[in-house]
Amino acid sequence: MAQLSERTRIREALIHAIERDDFSQCGGDFYARGHVRNIAKVVGLDPETMVHEYDELHGGVPLPVRAASVFQADTPIKIRESRSPNWTTAMAVALAIVVVFAVVKTMGGGEETPTADVRPVVPSPSMPAEAPTRKPASLSAGKASNPVVLQIRAKRSSWLDVKDMSGKKLFSGTLEAGKTSVWRAEKGMKVIFSDGGAVSLQLNGKDLGTPGRRGQVLNRSYGAPTPAPR
Repeated sequence: MAQLSERTRIREALIHAIERDDFSQCGGDFYARGHVRNIAKVVGLDPETMVHEYDELHGGVPLPVRAASVFQADTPIKIRESRSPNWTTAMAVALAIVVVFAVVKTMGGGEETPTADVRPVVPSPSMPAEAPTRKPASLSAGKASNPVVLQIRAKRSSWLDVKDMSGKKLFSGTLEAGKTSVWRAEKGMKVIFSDGGAVSLQLNGKDLGTPGRRGQVLNRSYGAPTPAPR
């Protein structure tokens, strides 16, 4: 609306009044026609058509009256049944569009912040890491012993205490029903069962079954398997 006022040199308040079809603030028909003509030019409507529409709706330019017509009392008055399209309404709609366009342009017309060109960083080729040299095992170490692998599955929740042969604690707590745990030790391990019938065992993949009866407290040791003779 401010842009329209600036281009037509018409006050914004007066443009708002014309948009509401209120020409009382124009100072007379002469000035009203001039305002309508200027606004029509700016919003892209036909000025003469808009002025004609204004004359149709607001009395228009007074026509010269012949003396003979004054004394013809019985002159029939013709009333038009159809009216031309309401160009004033069209102008009001065009004004509203101009106002919306100006508001959108004002709110979203900020300058874009220039962004610096970001060049991708190409990593420099890295040298392949040298594989560590494996030292040969000492002949005095002898053959590596096979670790003891003990798998315990709880059929019912049961408390266990698992240690290796040096006394290091591997587990101490309740193994919940349906859970399976696996422990490994080089020389073997010692296990305390609070309920020998609540668990089943596997030692190095071999099924050992249940270590005891239901409710039986057991203390068992499981050592490394003896290598088979060649």
